[in-house]
Amino acid sequence: MTMRLSMHNWMRPEPLEVTVPRLARYGYDAIEISADPHGTDLPTVRRLLAEHDISCAGGLALFMGGRDLVHEDSFIRQASLAYLMETIDLTAELGGTFVTVPCTVGKLVPMADAASEWGWYVTALRRAQDHAGDRGVRLAIEPLTRYETYLINRADQALRLAEEVGDGCGVCLDIFHMNIEEADWRSAIRSCADRLVNFHVAENNRLPPGSGAIDWAALLAELAAVGYDGHLSVEFMPAIDRTPVSDRQIADAADEPLSQGMIKWLRDHASGVLPERLYEDYTAQSARILRHHIAQAGSGN
Repeated sequence: MTMRLSMHNWMRPEPLEVTVPRLARYGYDAIEISADPHGTDLPTVRRLLAEHDISCAGGLALFMGGRDLVHEDSFIRQASLAYLMETIDLTAELGGTFVTVPCTVGKLVPMADAASEWGWYVTALRRAQDHAGDRGVRLAIEPLTRYETYLINRADQALRLAEEVGDGCGVCLDIFHMNIEEADWRSAIRSCADRLVNFHVAENNRLPPGSGAIDWAALLAELAAVGYDGHLSVEFMPAIDRTPVSDRQIADAADEPLSQGMIKWLRDHASGVLPERLYEDYTAQSARILRHHIAQAGSGN
């Protein structure tokens, strides 16, 4: 099987009725849906995906705001686990096979000693993976850069966590984060090959593929070499640029009618709300570049 093309929908808050037709228009196979279990009308989303022949690859657990599996307050940990359980259910109901689990974005300072936090994390994820296994879903631990979290930054850390959780728990790697944190991204991919269930893609500057320095031919060749046949989930997130050279016109998140959690989430990614035309262009460019390299990797060239 060949790798498939997917995309997140958290980068620009908008109705799925806008997002899904755009993905179909540019030849995506699937969506990695941002998990909003209480705000998702399942029958409507199922019909929308079926109408446009877009599958749900998996779900992304949005650990933002008050969601934190290693918080010092046990009630917050319990509520965060409940959210993850509901995210697993949502993903399973939409036919997805994995839930990507990053640490809480924007939390840069620990609240307890390292052993306690690690124990809380392993315990919570074991319970979540047990539930996920019953629903035909795998968790995928995602490392983020040190600028977004202090806890899981590299592939070896995510792999150790996944191994301790056990029962099919996997890893999601992201070449943007790897470009910053890994000494050798090829070795990182090889080390996680047996547990690699998802892969996020953006340039080294977090722009869409084709706008930076990532060698996409080499990356996809490496993924093909380790037998990866999952999704490439597009996750560009351009930084706000308020200088005279900017052509982005990205709005500050607070200028839009968003929740405080989403405002902080976007700001913690050093970005805001992308204008629709820019988002459209980036979506099209990502598909064009990646489709070319997926074909090349599939042919062995």
